[in-house]
Amino acid sequence: MISFTTALEAGKTSTEEALAIFDSLDPVNTDFMLGAWQGSGFLTDHPMDGVLETFHWHGKRFEGPEDVHPLVFSTLSKGRKSLNPTLVMPGLGLLKFFPFINSRFFGRVFQLIMPLFVTRRSRARLRLTDYRGKSSATMIYDNLPINDVFRKVDENTVLGVMDFKGMRKPFFFVLRREAA
Repeated sequence: MISFTTALEAGKTSTEEALAIFDSLDPVNTDFMLGAWQGSGFLTDHPMDGVLETFHWHGKRFEGPEDVHPLVFSTLSKGRKSLNPTLVMPGLGLLKFFPFINSRFFGRVFQLIMPLFVTRRSRARLRLTDYRGKSSATMIYDNLPINDVFRKVDENTVLGVMDFKGMRKPFFFVLRREAA
């Protein structure tokens, strides 16, 4: 098995290797996840690889167990806005029919229409759940069949896996804690 660092430096790994890396990491409790986190991809040839970054995804914000902002995006003015996943996530299904949507041009267009998707309300919760044999902090979306499960890489980095009901294989991402 390759290490997390080796896979990240290589720029891509297989789903099987990513799962092996994920399984080797320690679980985290919900308090560990509190705060703001910057996200990035962990590429495994998943259809969603690079999509969030193209559309200027910044990361996630965990204010408390009941107050989680799962989709924080960068605005044109370099600010940050939380988006309503119920409005944004269904658009991901369009990618398999229109792969050209995952382009810099459409990423900028998305930033222009982003105000239509902004929310101030939290749209997820944080709980401990069992996933692949370990109980770890999990972000549970309020209105979508999605759980993001986290495992500890180090004190300021977690590897996340999106468990989306109906998705053939899991989607992986990295979160890095932002300075307070």
